[in-house]
Amino acid sequence: MSSFRNSAGRQDSAYKYLDLVMAFFVTVLIISNIASSAKIVDLGFSLFTVQLSFDGGTILFPLSYIVGDILTEVYGFRASRRVIWAGFAALALSALVFFILQVLPGDAAWERYAGSAAYSAILGGMSSGGLVLASLAAYWIGEFSNSVVLSKIKILMKGKFLWVRTIGSTLIGEALDSLVFVFIASLSGVFGWELFGSLVLTNYLFKCAVEIIMTPLTYGAVYALKKAEALDTYDHGVRFNPFLK
Repeated sequence: MSSFRNSAGRQDSAYKYLDLVMAFFVTVLIISNIASSAKIVDLGFSLFTVQLSFDGGTILFPLSYIVGDILTEVYGFRASRRVIWAGFAALALSALVFFILQVLPGDAAWERYAGSAAYSAILGGMSSGGLVLASLAAYWIGEFSNSVVLSKIKILMKGKFLWVRTIGSTLIGEALDSLVFVFIASLSGVFGWELFGSLVLTNYLFKCAVEIIMTPLTYGAVYALKKAEALDTYDHGVRFNPFLK
C-alpha cells in the first residue's frame, strides 16, 4: 500500500484540488452532451462491414471516464459518488434549460437567420425526452460501474498495476454506457435503428482507445494529485451504494 494516507474521515474541504477536478468533470459532460445532439460524424470507412460513424460528443466524452478513474483512484468511491451525482444534476439542468428555450417564442430577426426549425433539429435534441433519458441513464450506469470496478480491482491487486484497473474499468463502464445510450436513443427515435451497430461499436472502440492512449497522462495526473493531496484511498469497508452519502 502507498505511503500516502487514506481518506477515511477526511472532509471534502480538506482536499486541495477536488473542486477543480469536479468542475472539469462536469464541464466535459455538458459540452459532450451538447455535441452529441449537434452532429453525427462519419469517418468514411467501415470496420467488419460496420460503417464507422459517431455522435459529436464521443470526441470529448472519454475524458469523463479518465477523470472518473482519477477521482476514484485518488479520492475514493465516496468522493467519486458525489461528483457523479453533481454531473447528473448538471446534465438534467442543461436539458431543462434547452427545453425552456425551445418552447419560448423566438425573436423575429433570429427566426429569419436561424429559426425554431433549426434549433429543434439540432439543439432541440438536448431537450427531447428520448435523448435526455438516454444520456442520463447511460451516464449514471456507466460512471458508477466504472468507479465501482476500479475501486474493487485496486483493493484486489493491492494498488499495483494502475493501468489494469483504469483500462479494465473503462472497458466495462464504456460498454454499458454505449449500449444503454444508443439503445434508448434509438428506441425513442433520436437515432435510426440502422445506425445502432455502427454507433455502439464506434463509440465503444473510440472511447476505449482514448483511455488506452491517455494512460501515461492518467498516471501523471494520479501521481501528481496523490502527492499534492498526500492521499491514496483504498475503499475498505465502503458500501458501493450510489444512493448513500
